[in-house]
Amino acid sequence: MDDLRSLVSLGKRLSTEKDFGITLANEWLRVQDKTGRIVPLNANAVQRSYEANRSQRNIVLKARQMGMTTWVAGQFFLRTITTPGILTVLVAQTRTAAEAIYSIVERMWQYLPQDLREGPLVRSRANVGQMVFPLLGSEFRAWSAADTNAGRGLSIQHLHCSELGRWTGDASATLAGLRAALAPQGELVLESTPNGAYGAFYEEWSNGIEHASHAKESSEERVNIIEDPLLTRHFFPWWMEPGYTAAPVVKSTLTDEEQQLIKQHGLSTKQIGFRRSLEQNFRGLRQQEFAEDPQTCFRATGSCCFDVDAVEHRMMHLPPPLSSRLGGSLLQWLPPAQGRYYIVAVDPAGGGSNGDFTALQVIDRATGMQCAELQERLTPAETSAQAASLAREYNNALIVVERNNMGPAVLAYLETRERYENIFRQRNIPGWLTSTVSKPEMIARLGLLLTEEPERFMSRRFLGECRTFINTDGRSAASPGAHDDLVMSMAIAQMILIAP
Repeated sequence: MDDLRSLVSLGKRLSTEKDFGITLANEWLRVQDKTGRIVPLNANAVQRSYEANRSQRNIVLKARQMGMTTWVAGQFFLRTITTPGILTVLVAQTRTAAEAIYSIVERMWQYLPQDLREGPLVRSRANVGQMVFPLLGSEFRAWSAADTNAGRGLSIQHLHCSELGRWTGDASATLAGLRAALAPQGELVLESTPNGAYGAFYEEWSNGIEHASHAKESSEERVNIIEDPLLTRHFFPWWMEPGYTAAPVVKSTLTDEEQQLIKQHGLSTKQIGFRRSLEQNFRGLRQQEFAEDPQTCFRATGSCCFDVDAVEHRMMHLPPPLSSRLGGSLLQWLPPAQGRYYIVAVDPAGGGSNGDFTALQVIDRATGMQCAELQERLTPAETSAQAASLAREYNNALIVVERNNMGPAVLAYLETRERYENIFRQRNIPGWLTSTVSKPEMIARLGLLLTEEPERFMSRRFLGECRTFINTDGRSAASPGAHDDLVMSMAIAQMILIAP
């Protein structure tokens, strides 16, 4: 196997025969196992399941130490060394992580047959994070997500984004830049363990799930595969790793939850023993670090201010929006009805592409039902225009503007530019003041409504923010990297119903 023509023929087989990637990985690639031995990369159950179901665009949600990072890196490496003109890019959460994964790929090259390394796969450059194969015109690179110029000016054929849930900075903007560099027929893999119900990875996993074309469950491999036109979603729970076992538990001590897991997923008492050890060692982080389902593993760390079970139950029974406007920023569930009165609650922000969102909630004054919701980055002038437009649409609704921060500017525009008069006044002062005194009552009332009257709420975006609204050191706010504009605007709206 010492000429380019033979390599390229292997590359063609890799692109058309999924099982061939498993075969070639075992024959050519060497990795270091958990005991330090150098062994062939023999696909485990998780890796085989991924290969059987992967598409051109993939997102992988996994428990810890499932071998997916190594597998994807290895498969992309094989295609890089068997296909002319390929640029493969690996992006990890930190420079240290990128170098660690690159060292795994470097070892794969070092253990290739000598006639390949000294022949068609000789390298012209092998810096830390970059290897170039001049006879093929192909290249493998590893970058850190902190590199703001990652992908700029390049055409990438294989893009592997590792631990996306732990990327720092504006991960969504970094990912967007990398996606822009991905060739139209290029292959994308986003993979990560969960890290709270917010951020780029959570959004990528969540977006479009309710519009998935189909979902199927393989009882043999016990893994969910969810597909849509943009991404194929792969979920791998911890019990797919055969090494995750411990001393077996006595069957008579099994809880109802443990019995349900055994019945539903075929777990052994040794796996239940391992699960109990996770409870002792990881406590509240067990669901995040050793995922069991693709919903609860995304729960935010910290103490959520709301009943998460109630929120998630409502999320499973939401009606679709009646209409979507402004590119999806404005959603409507209940149109204005003659003779009814409404409230438009406004949580303003300063605007700008990287700033906070402005949120507007429209509710029925008699029932508290959510009718419409707007979430967009708007300037105060734009906020006043959208608020006035919605209020006029909803029968000259009462506009309630949070007067903290940018609120006075919005109120001024409503008065001078929009000439809108139906403005809420608190002690004869326009707007609503959220303070250290009023905020606890606002959040407590919203929490009560989420539990006792969840049918009031229609928005998945709003409920998603509720899941990440936590109490830290006595202060309630969004988890780091998450938003709370929809929560606060809804809390204001519901308080107005009982305001004197």
